[in-house]
Amino acid sequence: MFKLKSNFKPAGDQPQAIKKLVAGIKKGDQYQTLLGVTGSGKTFCVSKIISQFNMPVLVIAPNKILAAQLFREYTNFFPNNSVNYFVSYYDYYQPEAYLPITDTYISKEAMINEEIDRLRHQATSALLSRRDVIVVASVSCIYNLGVPLNYLEAALHIEKNKPMTRGDLIRQLVRIHFKRTNADLRRGYFRVRGDRFELMPASGKIINYIEIKDQNIKAIAVLDKVTRKRKQTLDELVIFPPQHFVSTQPQRDEAIKSIFAELKERLNYFEKKGLLLEAERLERRTRYDLEMIKTIGYCHGIENYSRHLSGKLAGEPPDALLSYFLHKKARINADQDADKRGYQRKSASNQRKSALKPKFLTIIDESHIAVPQIRGMYEGDRARKQVLIQYGWRLPSALDNRPLKFNEFLERINSVIFTSATPGPFEFKHSSSVVEQIIRPTGLVDPPIEIRPVWDKTTNTTQADDIVKELQGVVSHNQRAIINTLTKKMAEDFSDYLNKQGFKVNYMHSDTKTLERAKILTDFRRGIFDVLVGVNLLREGLDLPEVTLVAILDADREGFLRSESSLIQTMGRCARNVKGKVILYGSEVTGSMKRAIDEVERRRKKQLAYNKKHNIIPKSIIKKVETLIDIENEE
Repeated sequence: MFKLKSNFKPAGDQPQAIKKLVAGIKKGDQYQTLLGVTGSGKTFCVSKIISQFNMPVLVIAPNKILAAQLFREYTNFFPNNSVNYFVSYYDYYQPEAYLPITDTYISKEAMINEEIDRLRHQATSALLSRRDVIVVASVSCIYNLGVPLNYLEAALHIEKNKPMTRGDLIRQLVRIHFKRTNADLRRGYFRVRGDRFELMPASGKIINYIEIKDQNIKAIAVLDKVTRKRKQTLDELVIFPPQHFVSTQPQRDEAIKSIFAELKERLNYFEKKGLLLEAERLERRTRYDLEMIKTIGYCHGIENYSRHLSGKLAGEPPDALLSYFLHKKARINADQDADKRGYQRKSASNQRKSALKPKFLTIIDESHIAVPQIRGMYEGDRARKQVLIQYGWRLPSALDNRPLKFNEFLERINSVIFTSATPGPFEFKHSSSVVEQIIRPTGLVDPPIEIRPVWDKTTNTTQADDIVKELQGVVSHNQRAIINTLTKKMAEDFSDYLNKQGFKVNYMHSDTKTLERAKILTDFRRGIFDVLVGVNLLREGLDLPEVTLVAILDADREGFLRSESSLIQTMGRCARNVKGKVILYGSEVTGSMKRAIDEVERRRKKQLAYNKKHNIIPKSIIKKVETLIDIENEE
């Protein structure tokens, strides 16, 4: 089902890693870990594994920029399959909150990135219409995402030569929340000229053309967005809704009754407690939302009523992206596929459990970060909403608009491969096997580490002065350098300082917009600037072969950003180049620094011994510079 396209052949530790992990999946092992050092080809190794199984794949990354990089790599490895990008679509997000101590209500504010929203719809529609699908997602994939069955059932199935009137098609498009326009088409809009329809689906990029004659579908085609010329003629077309929260009129009618009943109960509670302000606040807001749902089928913050709209019970898990993998059709197809290949489970108990789960492969990249993120999402979301409910800003059912709990997430996945250079406690405890991939196919050895003082008393120079001298050598050889700071403000200030010293420099941190991060990394590799300064984002998984220097400022500040795993991950950013070097600036060697250095030395000894035994001369990784995400302009 998955056709891997690559000029590489497994080398170094890759062949044994692939063999062991494939055997584990066939054996029915739920959790396995690939402990792969930076630059050892973990993504290629996983791609070889994917190509041996006929099941959809979910790849979870701990941040959007790493997800974008993985998306590009998997797209290159599987050009003939459906590779998708699914991350949070907010450029800016301020969640709804209430601060009782100052009586301050903060309404939800959000700036939705239309391009990312398009990619999200592309992912969900792919999951419901084909099986050779890879979705590269951030941890936002565990958040509530409507009901897949509603999303699928609301889709319009248009067939050539089938009966259809002009009025019926208009009404059906409006019913699933398409908007009519006479101007230029945008995602989720349609235009009618006589009996000819043009619409742009939520996944964008193309225009669907439908022509009706004598109350029959005469023609279906795909048009070029610019020239309007036919690119493809179709016999049938499936049009998915332009939003994930979709409900039918009967569902909305039932939801309105259910919401009103809950409102009545909550108002009685507030009145008995003498909380009249809270009662008035809740009644006013909820009645307004109910009127909006009744009139137009939608309201601001409709996701807070998702339990009523979906017909779920209180406390029942929400439908997240994983539910699109768990859809009935996918489950039946996957189980049939597994039967054909004859995979056996370890025990009758495992067989009963697997019968409840469809076969799809989950890859959790940089799992030492991603797993704690998934584990912590639920409690953080719940604490904020409990305050809103307590003071009458939301009904108690708003608690059911939430991310999955960690145990609910684990119940929805079966074959999992954790990948990390520094696996966490969960991976070591639960994995049936931890497969090491320390020997790189290129023969590259982990970079040497130097420790230098933050302030040298003898020369009266600081870490900033020392870095300037080092950067001069890096820039003169057309190489790249990464500077890791402790805070976002320090990243910005240090970037300004280096800019004044004459260096071409840029910074990147969590306030940098998603698509802008991808552009910054691409420009960095292209040499538009030579020095990249950042905090936490310049750690896990970034593939930057041109980087020869990683400098970590204030490495002796023990804590999360200077822990053993953080140091190892950051140092690994220059492990793809034979000239790679790491400088740790610190007044003392902390426990984390010592453990990180010892682990790097252990790996270096093993790598050097392997190279000597096989007469291997290390070579830098050479990789084509590509745009991580193909951005579509809709303006």
